[in-house]
Amino acid sequence: MSRVNIGEQHPAVYRELASLSRAAGEAAAAAGLDPRLVELVRLRVSQLNGCAFCCRLHTRDALRAGETTDRLAVLPAWRESGYFSDTERVALALAEEVTRPSTPTREDLGAETLSPQEVSAITWLAVVMNAWNRVAVSSGYAVVP
Repeated sequence: MSRVNIGEQHPAVYRELASLSRAAGEAAAAAGLDPRLVELVRLRVSQLNGCAFCCRLHTRDALRAGETTDRLAVLPAWRESGYFSDTERVALALAEEVTRPSTPTREDLGAETLSPQEVSAITWLAVVMNAWNRVAVSSGYAVVP
């Protein structure tokens, strides 16, 4: 069976997801999350889901937000690197837990590092990014040089 672009087939649903995505970004900004952290969360979720389209998109967005190539290069192995702050590490662990809920994390996701508003915003970012990944992968979004 060939892939169907579900956004083209049901544009109203696609627009609602775009609206939810904007709201999650606004929640992240209201929570005071650094735009680079927002893109790291989006990128890490996309890496876990194997979404090439979103990986490329959010790598570019992270670079525009001021992220470094070194940090982006080690993001898949963030636990083994010294590049990420405690806040970033907890945010990445939370995003991974949302993306793969059956995989326990080693980090304490308590309120000692992130405020409830930050935890909620990061969770929403991951939830929405997971949805976008499924749209892109299931629709067969082309990723070519």
